[in-house]
Amino acid sequence: MENDVGISEYIASDLPQIHGIIKQRFTDFLVFEVDLDGNEIHLKDIGPPDAPTNNQKPDAPTETPTELAPTTSSDTPMEGVQSTVPTASEDPAPKDSEPWPDSFTARLQPYFSPSKLDDLKKMYLEGPEPPFVSDSGWAGRQPKADGDAAEGNEEQKDAVEEREPGRGRRGRGRGRGGRGRGGGRPRPGERPDNRRVFSDPIPSKQTRTELHQAVRELFNGKLDTETDTTNPDSAAIVVRWNKQPPGRSNRDRKHPAPSSSRGNYPPYIHFTLQKTSRDTQDALAHLARLLHVPLNHLAVAGTKDKRGVTVQRVSLKRDGKDVMAVWAAVNALHREGRTAEDAVRERGERGVRIADLSYKRQGLELGNLKGNAFVITLRNVHAASPPTLDRALSSLRTRGFVNYYGMQRFGTASIPTHAIGLALLQGAWQKAVSMILRERPGEHPDVVAARRAWLVDGDLAGALERMPRRVVAERCILESYRKMKGDTRNAFGALQTIPKNLRLMYVHAYQSYLWNAIVSERIRMYGAEKPVVGDLVFDTEESGKEGDVAVDAIEGDAPAGEDEGAVPAEANEDAAPAEEAKGASTEWKGKEPQRVKTLTEADVDNYSIFDVIMPLPGKDVAYPGGSLGERYKEFVRADGLDPDNWVRKQKSYSLGGSYRKILHLPSALSYSVLRYTDPDVPLAQADEDRLLGFDAPAVVADGRFTALQVKLTLGTAAYATMALREVTRTETSSHYQTALTAASEDVVDTWEYIIFCNIAPVTGVFWATFELIKNI
Repeated sequence: MENDVGISEYIASDLPQIHGIIKQRFTDFLVFEVDLDGNEIHLKDIGPPDAPTNNQKPDAPTETPTELAPTTSSDTPMEGVQSTVPTASEDPAPKDSEPWPDSFTARLQPYFSPSKLDDLKKMYLEGPEPPFVSDSGWAGRQPKADGDAAEGNEEQKDAVEEREPGRGRRGRGRGRGGRGRGGGRPRPGERPDNRRVFSDPIPSKQTRTELHQAVRELFNGKLDTETDTTNPDSAAIVVRWNKQPPGRSNRDRKHPAPSSSRGNYPPYIHFTLQKTSRDTQDALAHLARLLHVPLNHLAVAGTKDKRGVTVQRVSLKRDGKDVMAVWAAVNALHREGRTAEDAVRERGERGVRIADLSYKRQGLELGNLKGNAFVITLRNVHAASPPTLDRALSSLRTRGFVNYYGMQRFGTASIPTHAIGLALLQGAWQKAVSMILRERPGEHPDVVAARRAWLVDGDLAGALERMPRRVVAERCILESYRKMKGDTRNAFGALQTIPKNLRLMYVHAYQSYLWNAIVSERIRMYGAEKPVVGDLVFDTEESGKEGDVAVDAIEGDAPAGEDEGAVPAEANEDAAPAEEAKGASTEWKGKEPQRVKTLTEADVDNYSIFDVIMPLPGKDVAYPGGSLGERYKEFVRADGLDPDNWVRKQKSYSLGGSYRKILHLPSALSYSVLRYTDPDVPLAQADEDRLLGFDAPAVVADGRFTALQVKLTLGTAAYATMALREVTRTETSSHYQTALTAASEDVVDTWEYIIFCNIAPVTGVFWATFELIKNI
């Protein structure tokens, strides 16, 4: 329950309770990632991406990697570099005798305005090398020595960089695209060529594909085309000279140029992932199996909730794959009889759908997002009056909510993850192993049988045979025991075989529990209206930094903040769901710690309650001042730990610490009241269903039941369930919500109706029994 993990307080304690059920259906909890530019990520096109229209494979070696046109961070799919290198057998010369026959103009007129068509003709007639432009002798000069160039001769620096584009101001060999270790110096006699011509905006993907094909056919590989996505709603095609010569010698084929692994495409493919009722790591593992790549070749900006429908961007280190191959593999086109048309008519298999594939220069990292947008539907809502709903939502909009770590952080099993984390910090290795292997109510029968085989019968082989592979921690411990021929004394060694991120999840959970508990204590002591003497805030004058730093810093581990529920994903379905989204946070390793200040009487009025932070325990953080700081240390000592010593012999369990704001204010919030009668009808629509043309949510004006639909946007360090808790005043633990769903009027009454119509006429005994069970 919430009290077990330190969650107890509210901002507005005078508001009445509003009864409602969270996540009764998957579509009741929709999550859309918000990228660094503030754009919500949605599925836009689930169809196949534009494929290359030439004879060159994506990874064919080229002497100079094709450079993409300027792009923004938009997630609109880029059709890809439509590379137009012909094979050696193709005739590189135009079929007409004139270099630019009238047929070229007629073919290209639909895509280019007259002025742009003139520019294209001029570029083509100039030839593959740009016209010589005098540099007034700068090309023959060298930068001045002894720092003279640094004293203001910027023109000379710019001239050197123009002559050698890949050569930076700090020395040679540091740029992209050159020879050796990245030197960007052009080959002898080669001049930089920045010529390019943009077509008119072409919103239609089919029309853009036609233009790619037209350029290929007309110029036989002399010109390259690619899609510019600066404006996603009206993408244009960029045309430039192709630096790969038409036809290659045998020597070139035997000795390909470096950088061939990139070919004419950037090294990463990004796509949008929608997953339904799957945690992020599970969905990524599924994609890795389909694509036959290591799991670490896939990356996300943040992990999302398991129970719900979530949308986010994913990056793939492509290693020779192109966008069409990725789309086909995920949509199972290799299966006999399955076509692309089938893929766009049906929901994605196993709750996974990808869309909007594009090539990118860089992969994603944890923290590459601004937050998440939520569409949350509370069903079977009962409030004292309509004004009650308005008061509760208005309070959330203006006063925010306590920024607790949500229940997802601590797992759904009877043995919470933070208890195991405490045992690890105490060095109680046998106790930690015992808690991980212990039986838990409500587990899958296979897991129950495996645990009993070991705990009751001592049958190690039988336990391993029965234990599902998704139950990672338990399998690692048991396999370690098998290697030690059944010897269980080396508990520490057995724990070390568990993947590091999984082990640290337990420790992170303990940090979160302690943070929740002390924040509740702070609100009980001083309220949640304004700062008080002794509170901590970021010292922005000293550090020049602002913002929420929600880092569970473990030495040797790259920390990250979180969105809706954020722990390293664990494959054990019962130990702790991977329902957190790691987000914008600051890694301290190798950096200056964030500076904080303790408020005094003199400056307490210069800050608001939204500036107040609380530390997660660790060696690099300061405790609050006064009685609250002493209370914090008492909490730590009560758990058998030293509040002034978070360094461990086992370095991976040494806590660095971090800070997190105690309140969070939604950046956007709106709500609507809906009426419905059928509990099985979705009240919100996922992106995939919309694109597949499924019926929109059915809302009945005079419906029997009431639903509250809340749309809100939160930063990367906030849990939506904690925001809803502030509105409903209802326990958010999963088993409590499950019980509410089972007993809900909109579920029970529907079954009563079915039974009454079909069974009650046959036997009154069954009806009486049903009523008795329901009342109990």
